Amino acid sequence: MEARGRAMPAVAAAVLVLLVLVPEACRAERFIVGDTARWTWGYNYTDWVVKKGPFFQNDILVFRYDPPNTTTHAHSVYMMKNLADYQSCNLNASKLVADVMQGAGSGFEFVLKKRKMHYFVCGERGGIHCNAGQMKFIVKPKSSVCRD
Repeated sequence: MEARGRAMPAVAAAVLVLLVLVPEACRAERFIVGDTARWTWGYNYTDWVVKKGPFFQNDILVFRYDPPNTTTHAHSVYMMKNLADYQSCNLNASKLVADVMQGAGSGFEFVLKKRKMHYFVCGERGGIHCNAGQMKFIVKPKSSVCRD
């Protein structure tokens, strides 16, 4: 019984050492796509990605845009299958991830769960927002979520 009593402080000390030496889990960040411009026609999202990056797994991209009304164009968020479809704004094999209503209010949140290329575009008006309005960008999150 006495040996067990002496072991407890040693275990507690070992746990304390581990807590000090092992860094605290890093947190994902939340990004409003386009910052104050939000998800809109004519904004340069490629520049935005360069300025905001790097991005990491579990970071959250928030797409905010107004629902369709008489004064604004409708927007949506599509995930393109590959680079060729992204470059040509070919929506045939794309996946709708946020419809025209989901960007309202606090916006649509997309979590970057996988370490792969994510090709985002606006698919409204047959892809014209993607082509002419440059409503598109590419993100490839890094595996580590620790930021300096």
